Amino acid sequence: MRLTKPTLFTNMPVTCEDRDLPGDLFIRLMKDDPSTVKGAETLILGEMLTLPQNFGNIFLGETFSSYISVHNDSNQVVKDILVKADLQTSSQRLNLSASNSAVSELKPECCIDDVIHHEVKEIGTHILVCAVSYTTQTGEKLYFRKFFKFQVLKPLDVKTKFYNAEVSLTDEVFLEAQIQNITTSPMFMEKVSLEPSMMYNVTELNNVSAGIESESTFGRMSYLQPLDTRQYLYCLKPKPEFAEKAGVIKGVTVIGKLDIVWKTNLGERGRLQTSQLQRMAPGYGDVRLSLELIPDTVSLEEPFDITCKITNCSERTMDLVLEMCNTRSVHWCGVSGRQLGKLSPSASLSIPLKLLSSVQGLQSISGLRLTDTFLKRTYEYDDIAQVCVVCPYTSPES
Repeated sequence: MRLTKPTLFTNMPVTCEDRDLPGDLFIRLMKDDPSTVKGAETLILGEMLTLPQNFGNIFLGETFSSYISVHNDSNQVVKDILVKADLQTSSQRLNLSASNSAVSELKPECCIDDVIHHEVKEIGTHILVCAVSYTTQTGEKLYFRKFFKFQVLKPLDVKTKFYNAEVSLTDEVFLEAQIQNITTSPMFMEKVSLEPSMMYNVTELNNVSAGIESESTFGRMSYLQPLDTRQYLYCLKPKPEFAEKAGVIKGVTVIGKLDIVWKTNLGERGRLQTSQLQRMAPGYGDVRLSLELIPDTVSLEEPFDITCKITNCSERTMDLVLEMCNTRSVHWCGVSGRQLGKLSPSASLSIPLKLLSSVQGLQSISGLRLTDTFLKRTYEYDDIAQVCVVCPYTSPES
């Protein structure tokens, strides 16, 4: 017999108005009913618990518990009784018996009881195989088996999306996890967390600061109704020892895995861990140019400073020359064609630059060009970042 949590007993309250023919008969009957809640007899849920009337559904991540009883129906004493319980899945066979030692004897009308537990980690068909071997009084050894087949269903549908913060100074990666309840009953989401890989630190973005304490964006009661979907957001930053090495975070990288814990009827607990989530790191080519410092708002036709970071992402040494080309709205200040010198593989170089804008509004910073004199290759960089240009004689709102 499968062991599951009981359910609250439900009844069907029948009521009528006092002027109707039954009068107060129905309400008196409900008050005398032991299954109703005293003082709230018209509630469907009662105070009693009922045991499951059928096998029910088993979902991935839950713990399968079963009660096994071997009863001696004969009038003879049997000896050397060995009870084995195995769980056969599509990929493996697991021994769930608490003890593999034989019981010396079993008298008539007596039984051997055992309770087994197993955390379900595969979906699909599962078969519980219960095998019993024993010896009769005549010394004959007998053996029989019983099979119990059940299906393990998928409780959640998990989808993930990655967003690369291209302009970020720290190579941030945002992970959006969409979790849908595909069962027929509500779930209490106890925990949804991201366990990052050794290359990243993670920050959860699913809480809102409310004074000293933080509150979940989903409210205090984190219930997920059937077929409802919820989005969780996480920000991952490379650890300093990896962020400094431009050649490390390339190609397919492991981000981490999601750990999801939920509860259903009367605290029935389930837990799922996804496989390692992977993303394709953005390709920066041989040379990456990023911004370390840039103001949010600048004044029209007034010079402002920015700091560019140039990183050699290739496996060879480069000899770089920096050229600055004016655009319609952005004008660079300084000497173009400056020699930056040699840059080793995975090495970085920070360069302060000065420029001004002749057009108001949100302007894109473009027009930088790097040339590797060793291989005569040119790398152009447009739309590096955006800056808000305002007239110093008017307010930004106007």
